[in-house]
Amino acid sequence: MAGNQTNRDVLLEIEHLDNQFHIQLINIHDLKQAIKLHQRKFDTEMAEINNRNLNEDTTTDHERLYNDYQQLESTLSEVKQEFSHFANHIE
Repeated sequence: MAGNQTNRDVLLEIEHLDNQFHIQLINIHDLKQAIKLHQRKFDTEMAEINNRNLNEDTTTDHERLYNDYQQLESTLSEVKQEFSHFANHIE
């Protein structure tokens, strides 16, 4: 898409979208790592307490990660819509 563009506004929008995709890739990576760490902590606690009650911090972390996931999903949807709108208007 960017190869034949010379319009400054179009090029700025392409750069903006490229930055957004890059930022979201970092966010996906960070959330993935946080979930893996949480899973290890969860597994350790479950093994130690024989399936009784989880530590309150672990439960809070679980809820926070779920909220982070929902927020990331919403942001990705917004970026996808922004990209689709842009792509449909430069053709």
